[in-house]
Amino acid sequence: MLTLNVNGVHHRVDVAADMPLLWVLRDRLGLTGTKYGCGVGACGACTVHIEGKPARACRTPASAAAGKRVTTIEGLHSRAAKAVQAAWESLDVVQCGYCQSGQIMTAASLLAANPKPSDADIDAAMAGNLCRCATYHRIRAAIHDAAKRLA
Repeated sequence: MLTLNVNGVHHRVDVAADMPLLWVLRDRLGLTGTKYGCGVGACGACTVHIEGKPARACRTPASAAAGKRVTTIEGLHSRAAKAVQAAWESLDVVQCGYCQSGQIMTAASLLAANPKPSDADIDAAMAGNLCRCATYHRIRAAIHDAAKRLA
């Protein structure tokens, strides 16, 4: 039995310690905003925050998240997150939308740590998030827009 703090709520879950956090979130807690993409941590669709830092939920054993703050897209309410979400909407970033929760989670973490990122900073932070629709230019523009909203 593990206790997870997800989006500020403590959950006791009876799962194997090595069960990927992604499956606990989606299948046991019903938080389906975090997506399954590749299963090997390479695409970023499953990005959540653990203690405020981006983490790949498909590669994180549930036991590694026990006793730590886990934030999913459903619980992302920081000032940086709101700026990112507004910029995403304003610049019409989303095409198919599948990768966007992971993109937003990573962008919000970047802006929380670096409120004035350069293109190089954005490229480095977002490098592990793949977009099948190739909206990378809109993603970068939206991060710059979000940074302006935060200023």
